[in-house]
Amino acid sequence: MHAFDVLGDPVRRRILELLADGEQAAGAVSEVIRAEFGISPPAVSQHLRVLREWGFVTVRPDGTRRLYAVEAAPLQEVDIWLERFRQFWSQRLDALTTELARGRRHQRDNRGFAAGTSDRRQEAESVSEEES
Repeated sequence: MHAFDVLGDPVRRRILELLADGEQAAGAVSEVIRAEFGISPPAVSQHLRVLREWGFVTVRPDGTRRLYAVEAAPLQEVDIWLERFRQFWSQRLDALTTELARGRRHQRDNRGFAAGTSDRRQEAESVSEEES
């Protein structure tokens, strides 16, 4: 099984998302997954087992509980694989950043122009009142 085979399952991806916030007990993970996906506790256990066997999570006993945590190494391998493709979205994100900055600058300039126009209008009104 390849890392993307493991990550291709939405249940396993969700489990990793939950564990990204920190170590959690199997029961807590199971409750969330059962509520969101409507699968049985044994099915959740099966997904946790796959993640553990493929090195995506570690488990440690804590009394009667089993605490799961994300293991970084397989995710780093995925990140390395994705690196060659990152250019495709990085360029677009850089372009988006530039456009957002232009939009903010344009908005700021227009507010300044509108404020300046308002100030000039008030000046003109006060001058015409003085002349009357």
